[in-house]
Amino acid sequence: MDHSPGFLRLVNEAKKHVQEITVAEARALLQKDPRVVLLDVREESEWAAGHAEGAQYLGKGVLERDLEKRFPDPNTEIIMYCGGGYRSALTCEAAQKMGYRRVYSLIGGYRALVAAGWPIVKG
Repeated sequence: MDHSPGFLRLVNEAKKHVQEITVAEARALLQKDPRVVLLDVREESEWAAGHAEGAQYLGKGVLERDLEKRFPDPNTEIIMYCGGGYRSALTCEAAQKMGYRRVYSLIGGYRALVAAGWPIVKG
């Protein structure tokens, strides 16, 4: 995807403040603790087209509004993913500003999950 320079500046600034993890690290976290949340922050149409097995959905557009309702404990460990790892960096930064400290942005996002053979649910 061809991203605009302004968007890339925002993402690069956010990445300075958030922890990014690989698919392998995400898999290990999820296996170690089933309470860890895998959170898809893409658009609803992207979620419907296919998402990681075991993921929950909370789109970037409503994340700040609904995050505390869905996960009232700011110590909840959350791995966020988008299509390629850009929007999830932004959502992780927003969550951190809301007091969440155990949030991670998945490097490569959904595309990395698919490439790694993660089970995908359609629809």
